[in-house]
Amino acid sequence: MIRNFNKFKFSTPFSIALITIVFFGSCSSEREGTGTPKNPNIIIILADDMGYGDVSALNPDSKVSTPSIDKMVREGISFTNAHSSASVCTPSRYGLLTGRYAFKSEEAAFGIGGFAGPVIESGRETLASLLKTSGYVTGVVGKWHLGLEWKTEDGESTPVFNAETGYSNVDFGQEIGTGPNDFGFDYSFIHPASLDIPPYVFLRNHRAIDSDMILTTEVYPRRKDHTTFSWDKKHSNEQAVYWEKGVWWRQGEMSRSFRIENCHKEIVKEGLNFIETQVKNEPDKPFFLYLPLTGPHTPWVPTEDLKGKSPIGLYGDFVMTIDHAVAEIQETLIKNGIDKETLLVFTSDNGAYWPEEEIRLHSHDSNWGRRGQKGDVWEGGHRVPLIITWPDKIKNPSVFKPLVSLLDFFATFSELVGHEKNAGSGEDSFSFLHVLEGNHDKPVRSSMVHHSSGGMYSLRDEKYKYIDGLGSGGFTAPQFEKPQQDGPMGQLYRIDLDSTESQNLILEEPDLAIKMSQSLTSFQ
Repeated sequence: MIRNFNKFKFSTPFSIALITIVFFGSCSSEREGTGTPKNPNIIIILADDMGYGDVSALNPDSKVSTPSIDKMVREGISFTNAHSSASVCTPSRYGLLTGRYAFKSEEAAFGIGGFAGPVIESGRETLASLLKTSGYVTGVVGKWHLGLEWKTEDGESTPVFNAETGYSNVDFGQEIGTGPNDFGFDYSFIHPASLDIPPYVFLRNHRAIDSDMILTTEVYPRRKDHTTFSWDKKHSNEQAVYWEKGVWWRQGEMSRSFRIENCHKEIVKEGLNFIETQVKNEPDKPFFLYLPLTGPHTPWVPTEDLKGKSPIGLYGDFVMTIDHAVAEIQETLIKNGIDKETLLVFTSDNGAYWPEEEIRLHSHDSNWGRRGQKGDVWEGGHRVPLIITWPDKIKNPSVFKPLVSLLDFFATFSELVGHEKNAGSGEDSFSFLHVLEGNHDKPVRSSMVHHSSGGMYSLRDEKYKYIDGLGSGGFTAPQFEKPQQDGPMGQLYRIDLDSTESQNLILEEPDLAIKMSQSLTSFQ
């Protein structure tokens, strides 16, 4: 979801959402015939807008079945207090790849459109570049949503998208300038942004696979005979395709061969091909695959075989589609004999966009046990599922309850491969490698900053969470509340005892609130 959509000048493809990480352990496997230790392959499956409570093994009341992710829970480590650094796509993904809070960058701090320029700074170290330096073959397949340097038709102007007509001034026949391959990825197959944001096009290594562009409305009617609007209509204008709740996308340019309903399937197919190609062509080299999926973010377009399989409608069907993608990854690893030496991670970029209306309608809470949803500064906005399997290293299933952030992959991977971080890189990341090695007694981090889609910030430690305003700061109404006379100016929760953030203690503990407010300011 993007902020102030119409004011942006765009230069990026669309998005993805699910994380799975596959590691090849630094001391568990040996290259055949050499006796030389081999680092693990790393696969990150990143779901898009999937909540902690959507995983049936994590939520006893879940109405969705996720057997493949559940298998990871039974065999690996479940992090029950894992969080994204922000509660929307772009800043969360920036943090994951760089180990740096996105609010430190004006470009990366909020959601962007599909034509926005790159938000990762030139020369900044990423997960891909540090692993490439350590001998990995690196690839990204899926939703990028971190900006691209598009070339324009006149070669001089800035990319501009007209939301009313659906057209831009981009020359899709030209290779883009800065993109994923400039941030450490040897191979890239991406959609620029989310699957409801134009342009709708696949790029392989910075070139559009099909540069013959048409408007989405040349293929898809804007409405169907039975269309009724729901709560999510507010995110689209009259030119958008809107068929029913969850099934909508903004009008814009689309490759003639591109189909919204096939995007997820194409991404998974390309990801599987990357794995098999590396096993076949470079079996002695570890690989890193960043696989950000496009679901279950809107539009809710599950594969045909899973439509109607969930009791909560198309969203649940799409969650099951994500779970099936995890199964395909697992099966491919086993088939190629690399499952044991692979560290596989499944996670999400932020909480689910699942308002109270849907909780009441389906008796299913995608952000189970937490307040709020995607976009919010409350826990439901940024608490995410995080499960990691690594059979060569993780022998027994376990649960890790202390605080962990998606920022922490950077330091973890660095320690795993013995890479010394460059000065100023991954500065907000802390390693949890010791957790993967069986040491659950040592915490990973003592505090964390979160920020919402609307720019509201919070600081948490092991016991308390301070929020610098009133309201959700995001998609849940009210986004912002005006303080009343003699009333609280912000929010303070005893988060270790009050996980639903129901009792604001700021008037009871003003000194602590002031202290945490000052600490938050120093972070910013």
